[in-house]
Amino acid sequence: MSLISLPQLANFPVSHNDSEQRLILTGISWGEYQQFLDSLGDSATYRTIYLEGVLEIMSPSRRHEVSKKSIGRLLEVYLEAAEIDFWGLGSTTLRGEKGKAGKEPDECYCLETDKELPDLAIEVIVTSGNIKILEVYRRLGVKEVWLWQNDQLEIYYLENDQYSRQENSQLLPNLDLNLLSQFINHPNPRLAMKEFRELVINS
Repeated sequence: MSLISLPQLANFPVSHNDSEQRLILTGISWGEYQQFLDSLGDSATYRTIYLEGVLEIMSPSRRHEVSKKSIGRLLEVYLEAAEIDFWGLGSTTLRGEKGKAGKEPDECYCLETDKELPDLAIEVIVTSGNIKILEVYRRLGVKEVWLWQNDQLEIYYLENDQYSRQENSQLLPNLDLNLLSQFINHPNPRLAMKEFRELVINS
């Protein structure tokens, strides 16, 4: 199948509500994937995920974007309060030709030192796609992945080239994930940050 061009995406609906739009393409070479990323440039309208010839293009929903920003803000509140150096890379495209995998995380962070590859990736899952997210991150070598799905955080840590589910973050063992989760859907983001910061500082 020939790769879809950027002008053709004009017919691919952008979501402005709680629904997400997905387009799946197969038989896409690594070179075609690279060319498509180049054509997208810095556009934040679409997110892509690539694994061994399959390219998924997604138009995120409002709910998706609100949740991922909320998680990122709360995490940064904790990192600041705990005096942990961090570099937020946002939705930087991560790609690895050797593993034939690539993705833009919803949020991702380098912890302690700035690195080419983030230590932590965060994904908000509103609707499931056809490509296995954890397999993509395994091939990219990201140490820890947080999945926010059905109002719950799932933590996966990479050991011996395989992800295992964890009760707590292995990178941030002192972070109370249950507490953080309570504030993700807070109706007022400013108050969520304020109240979460107070609880973190006083804990």
